[in-house]
Amino acid sequence: MPSFDIVSETDLTEVDNALAGMQREIGQRYDFKGSKCSIERKEGVLTIMADDDLKLRQMHDLLSTYLTRRSVDPGACDLGTPEKAGGNMIRQTVTIKQGIAQDLAKKIVKELKSSKLKVQVAIQGDTLRVTGKKRDDLQDAIAMVKDMGIEQPLQYENFRD
Repeated sequence: MPSFDIVSETDLTEVDNALAGMQREIGQRYDFKGSKCSIERKEGVLTIMADDDLKLRQMHDLLSTYLTRRSVDPGACDLGTPEKAGGNMIRQTVTIKQGIAQDLAKKIVKELKSSKLKVQVAIQGDTLRVTGKKRDDLQDAIAMVKDMGIEQPLQYENFRD
């Protein structure tokens, strides 16, 4: 039976490349001269350090710009709440989403089942496997999931006949 997988994966090497470009620009820009702004990644978590709210917002703009240039969807980043750090600094953690969360997977399954498409959906860890008798049904399922307006970037791969 034809099938495909719905996954949500972020390429961390491209994120590292975007962060390197962002750090170069922070070192060169006039409005960042003399500031202690920095960004670093450990596993799937980014830590942004900024002097004040204005610089934090500028770093958000830089992050989304550089991620877009490296073909990484900025929707894969989940911004935490800014908190005070030592020395009048502001720290914010940004989580990079990997995989489909259980509640989002259940929402997608519910929508596909209620659409009366002739497909079966199975949750397999942090991916979804969609199977059907016809390729057209699978393509309709992809179109329907795209129209749901989910902010997390999804990829459709492993399409088999």
